[in-house]
Amino acid sequence: MNREDWKDLPLGRATRYESTYNPQLLHPINRSISRAHLGLGDSELPFCGVDEWWGFELSWLDPKGKPQVAVGRFTFPAQSPAMVESKSFKLYLNSFNQTPFDSWNVVQEILAKDLSAVSGAEVSVALYQVEETALAVEKPQGFCLDQLDIAIHHYQPDAALLNLEESRGQVSETLYSHLLRSNCPVTGQPDWATVCVEYKGTALDREALLAYIISFREHQDFHEHCVERIFCDLQRLTSFKELTVCARYTRRGGLDINPLRSTLPDKKLPPRFSRQ
Repeated sequence: MNREDWKDLPLGRATRYESTYNPQLLHPINRSISRAHLGLGDSELPFCGVDEWWGFELSWLDPKGKPQVAVGRFTFPAQSPAMVESKSFKLYLNSFNQTPFDSWNVVQEILAKDLSAVSGAEVSVALYQVEETALAVEKPQGFCLDQLDIAIHHYQPDAALLNLEESRGQVSETLYSHLLRSNCPVTGQPDWATVCVEYKGTALDREALLAYIISFREHQDFHEHCVERIFCDLQRLTSFKELTVCARYTRRGGLDINPLRSTLPDKKLPPRFSRQ
C-alpha cells in the first residue's frame, strides 16, 4: 500500500542487521491511521485490551561474554498511541546480540523503557528461560467453527455477512477458527491466526461468523487492526452484554503478535495455541 505515513518503514526493504544495542531501530506506527477507517477516535475507543508479543530470537552477552538466550513476552496496552512496526522490533532485538549486560533484570528494564517510549504507554516485559512451562501450548476452548459446511464467495471483509440466530436466544459461548488469514499492508505477506470470539448476548449465526472470518483472506492490514475491525463489526451487529475478540497469529521473524480487544477491562488472553 502506497501510504505516505509508512514510507520510512523498514518492512519490504533490504536492511543491515546490527548486533550492538540500538534503540533507534524501533519504528512506531500511529494506531489512528487504520482506526480512522473504522470510525474510531483515540478518545472514544469502544474496547479495552492489549497486544501481546512473544519474541523467540532474543540473546545478549553476560559480563564474561557468554551468550544468554531468553524468550520475551511484551504486553502493549491497546490504548497506546502507537504500535511497533514488526521488522523494526526484530532488528532492535537483534541489536542485543553482541552487547554485554550485567543481568537479566537490566535487559528487562531496558526493553520495557525503550518499548514504552516508542509506543507512548507503559509496556510490561517478562523474560523466560527457554524450558519454562510458561511457553507451553494448549488447545483452544469453545466450539471450533472450521468443520461447518459452507460455501464461500467473499475474500474481503464484509460485515453484512454477519447475522444473529435469534432462535437460540441468549447465550454465553466461545467460538473459534483457525481459518483467519490477513496480509501485511506493506509487503503483502500472508499472516495466519487462530481467532476466538467470546460473548454473552443474542446468539451469533455460526456459519455466518465463519464466512465473515474467512472474508479477511485477501485483506491487507496489520494484525491489531484486523482484530479491532472484527470487534467493531460484531459490536455494531447487536448489543452484547460482553464481547471479547482475540487472535493468536503464527510466528514470523521470531515474533508473534496476539491482539485482544474486549468490553471487559481485565480480560486475559487464552494460553498459547499449538500453531505457535
